[in-house]
Amino acid sequence: MRHDDNLRDTPICMITSRTGEKHRERALAIGVNEYLGKPFQETELLDTITRLTRNQ
Repeated sequence: MRHDDNLRDTPICMITSRTGEKHRERALAIGVNEYLGKPFQETELLDTITRLTRNQ
């Protein structure tokens, strides 16, 4: 997505069971904005979505 001009600025929230630091660092390095590990709280997800889409 980050290489497509039409999608470059689309916020990406990755939800995964892999919570190790190396996985988080890799995801952020390739352009993920937020990285949530499972299990996550619904309020945390909703707050993240609100934050990421606030100025879209």
